[in-house]
Amino acid sequence: MGMEHRGILLCVWILSWSFGAAVADEKQRADPGCAEISNTTWQEYRRQGAKQQVRFLLLTRSNIDCAQFFDQGSLSETQNSYFDVSRPTKVIVHGYSALGNRPSWVKELAKTLLRVQDVNVLVVDWIYISSYAYNLVVENYKEVSLQISVLINQLQKHGCELKSFHFICISLGSHVAGFVGTLFEGKIGKITALDPAGPMFKGTDIYDRLDPSDAQFVEAIHTDTDYFGISIPVGHVDFFLNGGKDQTGCSRSHFSSLSGYVLCDHMRALYVYMSSLEGSCQLQGIPCSSYEDFLDGLCVDCDDFKGKCPTIGPSENSGIVVSPIPKEQKLFLLTTSQPPYCAYHILLVLEVSALSKSAEVEVSLTTANQETQKRIRMQTDTTVYRMVLAHPVALCEINSIEMKNTGSRFYRQADIHVKSVCASEFPSVRQEQPICVNNFNVRRGVQWSHDFVLVC
Repeated sequence: MGMEHRGILLCVWILSWSFGAAVADEKQRADPGCAEISNTTWQEYRRQGAKQQVRFLLLTRSNIDCAQFFDQGSLSETQNSYFDVSRPTKVIVHGYSALGNRPSWVKELAKTLLRVQDVNVLVVDWIYISSYAYNLVVENYKEVSLQISVLINQLQKHGCELKSFHFICISLGSHVAGFVGTLFEGKIGKITALDPAGPMFKGTDIYDRLDPSDAQFVEAIHTDTDYFGISIPVGHVDFFLNGGKDQTGCSRSHFSSLSGYVLCDHMRALYVYMSSLEGSCQLQGIPCSSYEDFLDGLCVDCDDFKGKCPTIGPSENSGIVVSPIPKEQKLFLLTTSQPPYCAYHILLVLEVSALSKSAEVEVSLTTANQETQKRIRMQTDTTVYRMVLAHPVALCEINSIEMKNTGSRFYRQADIHVKSVCASEFPSVRQEQPICVNNFNVRRGVQWSHDFVLVC
């Protein structure tokens, strides 16, 4: 076995251990009359494994704290079922769980969905198929899709429309939903894929993975494309948070937190999505060909979407109003490390006089007790520098801009003459003008600052 494959298996084991140890819901004990997602052990898996049927759990506003087992017979016993065919249906599909532990986040997501909208929430319990050997899970995931499609066929006979189904899936569950969409020829209403799985899917045919043809609208949120998430666009719109790789606030400094680090990036898509459902702020994606171009300030508008930037959250089609809806559109945005994760995108443009030696300057935007810093390495052949910063508050709340010449200690760096430094917010809701300061010098080791009096 090659080093690459051993690395993948090790990472998958760490991830699965993290799901079990870090998010297993051991504190809550189920009411005897309430349904729970399964747990399984290695011994049970060896005896029964994938022979177990996929199970479905139903949650509605009428039984938000006590899930009900749901199957084809439940609809014929309408007096015993909370399912309402007149309501939209959200279908939650969990991902891989090598140790067979139930994912505790399912209840939290279901309750969040029900607070936002009066819907049916169907939870797909496929723990018996999704556990232990990852390669076998990938071989068998389509069986789960087939069983889900059987239930949807029955619900159609009772009056449900395909467009009323919205699949919300994490990791490997995204490809389960994708194949359900394939079986229904893309007539499913919507699929929201939360960091769709990458291992064993990156080079496969679209028939075997999620793609835009699987639903009327497919959106994906990418947060771990360098390990467990897929790095290619798989939806109509694909939101790449912080470039889709390393998420802010996910620790990398201590080996003891390695499992938390591995889990953190991959799970961030879920928690950002749940936060967005509450609607406390907008998480808007900016179309751009690459993350590098985005950070360089080369993409600052949403003209491709008639000026209305796509958003993560409950809006229909991510708020897109153009027709036809584009496919595999890469969208980039920066986030903070804590809920609600929203950050304001600030474009900083710095123009200086030509330098005789390379230099480094630190620029800070300050607001009350919050500060955003950026180090800029300057070269003798460049005089204009553009960069995008994530700031926790709007441009109009910035109190001051500070700069410090932090050049090398081994030679005397002359003053840096700044022709202008300008900060602007994008996408701009209030159409503010950039805030600028012109013609000043920044001496080495001496902090320069300029205060603003702005009103939102």
